[in-house]
Amino acid sequence: MEPVAEPVISVRGARATLGSRPVLRGVDLAVERGEVVALLGANGSGKSTAVRSLIGQVPLTGGSVSLFGTELRRFRAWSRVGYVPQRTTAVSGVPATVREVVASGRLSRTRLGWPSKGDRAAVRRAIGLVGLADRARDSVSALSGGQHQRVLIARALAAEPELLIMDEPMAGVDLASQEILAGTLREQVAAGTTVLLVLHELGPLEPLIDRAVVLRDGCVVHDGPPPRAVGQHALPGHDHVHPHAADEPLRTGLLS
Repeated sequence: MEPVAEPVISVRGARATLGSRPVLRGVDLAVERGEVVALLGANGSGKSTAVRSLIGQVPLTGGSVSLFGTELRRFRAWSRVGYVPQRTTAVSGVPATVREVVASGRLSRTRLGWPSKGDRAAVRRAIGLVGLADRARDSVSALSGGQHQRVLIARALAAEPELLIMDEPMAGVDLASQEILAGTLREQVAAGTTVLLVLHELGPLEPLIDRAVVLRDGCVVHDGPPPRAVGQHALPGHDHVHPHAADEPLRTGLLS
């Protein structure tokens, strides 16, 4: 019998706290090779904490994370992973050109700190994929919000990762940039890249999504087909409790 391939991402019973507040309460998640999985949920549900725990930015207080079959504490092959943070956490205010920022994503593959012909070609390709070839020499400080996000994605793609983890890549991005990003992601998926996305809503990426995992209060409440409708009522596990008095708290939208 052929050996069963390990999931690219395997999370078992993950627990995490921020300060003294529990944020993840026993999350189980598996992402198989070539899958595109959307991580959905309301504000405070634990989405960003979950993806940050995958790359070691948030330590777990319980449970485990494995990447490519290797426990996170022993994982060293970071060139296989591309990570796109929320736009507000990077590039803004950085005195560098688009090419320089994107080239920094190649560092995990660059030998002796000196870029090879292959490194330079990968950077050019990544910039071209996100539609910024004509802005390669421009300062990132001169770009729009949507273009900033495209630079972050190009930086992740420059490493030619097998796994792409993206935290709200469409947040605050204009429709034109959303379409470009969707096209870029479509190419990566066609090439076999495994993708985990934190999303506010599915939008132009909906046709690419194989599966949706919905978090609520740090727990998985749905793992299966993505909800078709947009809005809180589309969220599996929505309890349909609505405020009727002035002092009752308002709930946020589904995937805000």
